[in-house]
Amino acid sequence: MRNHDRQSDAVETGLAPAAPAPVVPLLPYQREDVEAEDRFRWNCWARQTGKSFTKALRRLLRGLARRRTQIFLSAGLRQCAELMSKVRQHCQALRVACDYHGFDELAELRERRLEVALPGGVRIIGLPANPATARGFSGDVLLDEFAMHGDDRAIWAALFPTLLRGEGELDVASTPKGRGNVFYELSLNEAFGRSIVTLPQAVAQGLEADVDAVRKAMGDEELFRQEFLCEFLDESTAFLTYDQIRGCQSESCRPATSVDALAEIAASDGATARKTWVEEERDWFAGVDVGRKHDLTVIWVLQRHAGSGCAAAGSATTASSAAPEYVTVGLIELSHMPFSRQWDALAELLRLGRLRRCAIDAGGIGMALAEEAERVFGSGRVEAVTFTAPFKSAMAIVLRREVEARRIVIPADDRVLHDWHSVERDVTPIGHLKLTAPRGASGHADRFWAAALALHAAGQPPTSRHVLTLPAGMFSARGAW
Repeated sequence: MRNHDRQSDAVETGLAPAAPAPVVPLLPYQREDVEAEDRFRWNCWARQTGKSFTKALRRLLRGLARRRTQIFLSAGLRQCAELMSKVRQHCQALRVACDYHGFDELAELRERRLEVALPGGVRIIGLPANPATARGFSGDVLLDEFAMHGDDRAIWAALFPTLLRGEGELDVASTPKGRGNVFYELSLNEAFGRSIVTLPQAVAQGLEADVDAVRKAMGDEELFRQEFLCEFLDESTAFLTYDQIRGCQSESCRPATSVDALAEIAASDGATARKTWVEEERDWFAGVDVGRKHDLTVIWVLQRHAGSGCAAAGSATTASSAAPEYVTVGLIELSHMPFSRQWDALAELLRLGRLRRCAIDAGGIGMALAEEAERVFGSGRVEAVTFTAPFKSAMAIVLRREVEARRIVIPADDRVLHDWHSVERDVTPIGHLKLTAPRGASGHADRFWAAALALHAAGQPPTSRHVLTLPAGMFSARGAW
């Protein structure tokens, strides 16, 4: 007996079965988005509200219904893999026959492309976004976390004419990242259907989350308003915009997070140089922003590329080139750590022969640590820096010049992104630049100032290496030089 015959009989006998549960359970705002008929759709949803989950389902169903290839452009390869894994989950839940390409061999992926083949010749192709890939494919498009895309304007210029000619559909989804990007501008475009979902709105519709706990744990009201209340915060007071910072971020930049890891890098590089009989001078420079109970102690280590010269960072004599001049090799964060242990970590760092110079915040609680380091390791390698307002402004301007010229590479880490962006600029009544940053659970722009100190150390005149008198056994324990 066919299914509908069984159901008819059950209704006639008064034994109608309960309605089947949905294969993919959706909250009301998710269902509304999946079923929307807009050709162009703009979604500004808070984090953790199921944005990628919903969009992957919407484009999968629309692709099957329209028999059109779907192109997913994500901010990076990792985000692309996560989005395509949701497509895979939906296919399994809906029992849609499909083939997967690229998931298991992601580490060896040369084309930087993931693909799902669906019935009827429909494909879903996941790509890290750039203008070239935007031009290279035709079909309906999902721009995932579009506010995070580094070349969003070039991508938009390459993409939209193709969609107009091919009657393609476009979904643009992201959380806000200021107003200086195409995603914000599209919020004013009347051609797009709009959907805004904040975390409190999602919770009111059934999402399981504790808004107050999230707010408290984040410890930064400005970031909470942006990430979870979907507010486009004005970047007019930001010392560095999100676009500027993202322009220096690289997913391939994975700095060491401990002194031991840095020591292993130094030893590995030294062995390579000895084997090839080539002496490469790639000095390290460190900046240390000291904290104790409320702020982090952050050690930022930069490596200057061979042949980049010894000109002061950001000065007029520094030659510009396509290659970055400084690469982040170490980002060590010490939270709520006693000064005795902070000193141990700093001393281990200063014993590394690759480290040419270190600048340490000597203001307030950092004074004892900086003075002891200068006494033990010498003023040629350590500089105790007092944070006066003019000096802070000068260091920050040097960092900004390097960022604007993209001569510095930093990790693609949201903590770094928000930390650097948290520094705000103002002008005093007498015309001086004033820099401030809110204090939150993630620090007080500590990563920003540690990087600025590292550039300051790199910009000082070179000093000759010198012999240190250290306790017996220190060299045998570490093998520093």
